[in-house]
Amino acid sequence: MKALYVTLACVTGLLLMYGASEMPRWGDPSSPASTHVSPRYIEQSFKETEVPNMVTAVLADYRSYDTFGETTVVFTAGICCLLILGRLKEEKDR
Repeated sequence: MKALYVTLACVTGLLLMYGASEMPRWGDPSSPASTHVSPRYIEQSFKETEVPNMVTAVLADYRSYDTFGETTVVFTAGICCLLILGRLKEEKDR
């Protein structure tokens, strides 16, 4: 069974390396993000959102659902930590 897990991990690693080999180099000015996405955000963000800060415009308007999801996950993790720590303190006090 251990050999199956090692083989599965190796195959997964090879697939990930193959997929990463097709990605553009870091900071490549001819990558799709640099040639299509970034210029549009730079040129159109204020016109479309009326927010002077470009980072805020991208996070709050263009990626709002993604940002809300990340915030929800962090908030839930924080509440769970507080509940666990509070429960541990109650058990210690008893």
